[in-house]
Amino acid sequence: MNILLTGFDPFGGEAINPSWEVARALNGQFIGAAQVHARQLPTSFTGAPVALGRALDALAPVLVVALGQASGRAEISIERVAVNLIDARIPDNDGQRPLDQPVRADAPAGYFSTLPVKAMRDALRQAGHPAGLSLTAGAFVCNQVFFELQHRLAGTGVRSGFIHLPALPEQAAQAQPAPPSMALAAQVAAIGLALAVAMGSTSISAAAADEGAPTS
Repeated sequence: MNILLTGFDPFGGEAINPSWEVARALNGQFIGAAQVHARQLPTSFTGAPVALGRALDALAPVLVVALGQASGRAEISIERVAVNLIDARIPDNDGQRPLDQPVRADAPAGYFSTLPVKAMRDALRQAGHPAGLSLTAGAFVCNQVFFELQHRLAGTGVRSGFIHLPALPEQAAQAQPAPPSMALAAQVAAIGLALAVAMGSTSISAAAADEGAPTS
């Protein structure tokens, strides 16, 4: 069994993206009998859906969690709903900035996460990780990927959803005023636990961890 865990490349002038750093740190680990496979998505309205589709086709995962960066948030934000809207506040990494466009013209207005979001939040809090539920994944590439993910997997029974992560301390140090941040090790531990809850497992093995995760 495969778990697909995606993260994005850096965007907006940043040199690092916590979503990819967390994803690749968990690559190769086992959650119960399922292995985590990390894939990097481009911060591109054109490229991200293509890379996501390829990863889904190649892995046929039993669980998919997409990660993204949300600078300014102080906790692990488990998203509840993806909306059928692209309204970019900044250009993507291809220089494109679409405004007031649907993700898919032939799709519903929104999709809910199919992850056990409250159980995940509660488990993270009980373990000491700042965590909460969010009703907005924005209208940038993160929300687009979340919407595409839910659209592609609708009716399949595969659990899927999106989690936003805070900035890393090294990112926060470059900004004034400094936004909230969370250490990479803490983020990795939190997402590992979130995956375990989503899989209904208590077993997390780092024995097969591979820092050189593949990209797509």
